[in-house]
Amino acid sequence: MVSFTPTDEQQQLIEVIKRFAADELQPAAHAADENEHFPADLIQTGWDIGSIQSAIPEAYGGLGELSAVTGVLAAEALAKGDLSMALAILSPALVAIPLMLDGTDAQQAQFLPMFAGEAMPIVSAALLEPGIFFDAHDLKTTATATAARSGDSIILSGEKAYVPLGARAEWLLVYAHDSETGKVGGYLVDTQTDGITRNPREALMGVRALPLYRVTLDNVRVPAAMQLGGEAGIDYERLLSRSQVALAALAVGVADGAAEYARSYAKQRVQFGVPIAQKQAIAFMLAEMAIEVDAARLLVWEAAWKLDEGETATREAYLAKQYADKAVMFVTDSAVQTLGGYGFIREYPAERWLRNARGFTTFHGLALV
Repeated sequence: MVSFTPTDEQQQLIEVIKRFAADELQPAAHAADENEHFPADLIQTGWDIGSIQSAIPEAYGGLGELSAVTGVLAAEALAKGDLSMALAILSPALVAIPLMLDGTDAQQAQFLPMFAGEAMPIVSAALLEPGIFFDAHDLKTTATATAARSGDSIILSGEKAYVPLGARAEWLLVYAHDSETGKVGGYLVDTQTDGITRNPREALMGVRALPLYRVTLDNVRVPAAMQLGGEAGIDYERLLSRSQVALAALAVGVADGAAEYARSYAKQRVQFGVPIAQKQAIAFMLAEMAIEVDAARLLVWEAAWKLDEGETATREAYLAKQYADKAVMFVTDSAVQTLGGYGFIREYPAERWLRNARGFTTFHGLALV
């Protein structure tokens, strides 16, 4: 039986994150967007809350409580504060979770302890590739073994886009098409390796506070031991599902923040002697916004629950992502309309939410739960 009632531990964690998002992230969001730079201390504070550290196995310093449901609750709460900073705070999970799920014993022993410490590790993942019709199942980045996998290295070549914190990341988890097996593999790459070029920062319409970069890999030689999962490789479909669920949860957070703001504004904005929330057109729109937020949230929770049950959630994750992408656009656009002319002014948050929402259809691989 599906249960969407958070445990006491989950509820305590989410309440802390909600307070942090409301008290710290929301007030800083406008300036971060305008300056295209987020306060580093806020990201560290978000890391200190410990949502990722708690998932790390006890043997490596964590609490061993990896849960997709906990992850989506945290992602939604953070994104309600600000999407750019939420993605930055959650960026270590892009490497930590694949390591927990698919890493070899040696890889876990080498890397997982860094995710249980006080210092936030600057790591990232590279999945998305430039182009109009990106297909996660048809990656152009290639991985070619130079000799027997057990004894030599692997050569990575290709170009990746939208790599979070790509200029500072010390390690990248690069997804590439294995030219030998035909499958997609993950490769842990030290960014000081020859052949890696970190190109100028992407200039984007939304998530302007989050530094995203294109990264070029030109015959980058990676030790065979850095192939995630070793010869067994990774469960790529499971990772895609967890990414889709994470991004859908972030979209719900953005939509919920926009809907809440619009509802509050409509109750306070008086025209012709009454709050505009009492006008039928506005009231109906606010109701539709609430419906879309709740519907998307339930789809996300169902997919996350199936993942925690160890079931295949490909369908549920895809549906949650597709619905949330549309819902966040409708809700944020409706928030702009609710504010009228003020919705078009950058001093008000509605236009920022709309710009951020527009990116969700292209945000492949930017989050994991």
